[in-house]
Amino acid sequence: MATVTTRTVAYPADGMTMVGHLALPSGAGPRPAVLLGPEGMGLSDVERRRADALAESGYVALAFDLHGGRYLGAPEEMLARCTPLLADPDRLRGIGRAALDVLRAEPRTDPDRVAAIGYGTGGAIALELGREGVDLRAIGTVNALTTGRPGEAARIRCPVWAGVGSEDPIMSAAQREAFTAEMQAAGVDWRLVVYGGALHAFHHPPVDHATVPGVGYHPRHARRAWRDVLDLLDECLPIAE
Repeated sequence: MATVTTRTVAYPADGMTMVGHLALPSGAGPRPAVLLGPEGMGLSDVERRRADALAESGYVALAFDLHGGRYLGAPEEMLARCTPLLADPDRLRGIGRAALDVLRAEPRTDPDRVAAIGYGTGGAIALELGREGVDLRAIGTVNALTTGRPGEAARIRCPVWAGVGSEDPIMSAAQREAFTAEMQAAGVDWRLVVYGGALHAFHHPPVDHATVPGVGYHPRHARRAWRDVLDLLDECLPIAE
């Protein structure tokens, strides 16, 4: 197994000091990089392990923070923070840009070969970076079929892959339709995978605290969604180029 080096990185965003998790692959020289965004609860060991796995595959990976170093396990606290955040594309973009600046400043990162992958709120941030016209090689989202301000999806310059559970009450069929209509009208190279029988946050292992209604882990689809993310990166951001 490849040797991975990790470290904590602190940086300002959204009026807070964010605390991200940076994972570096073995070897030397610049490598393609992945910005990795968490669900609305915030950065946890789930995302840290995903960043480490990406580094084992040869990517520089930054799992970024949403809440100033805090994990919001109480649903009411998470919603109080994320609901206004999700309604404000400029704040989402600011959080994403700050993390992206950290990732691109890392000497091991090839700044011209970066993808953004996100789950839930982290996925909404990845999409908003695309709608802002940020130069990304790929955008991948799970549970984040958010739509943007009119016309701005035309700024997306890379393929977009999205995954969602068929039984997700938060990302409903109507939301799926609105998202795909936006992508299609903008001429985006988009894909949507609907995982049959899966709820919201189906990719996230069970947690030891209360969650919002409609959340449930689906191990088989979680594995499939991760493989789909890796396939997206292999297509759009190959290690050897």
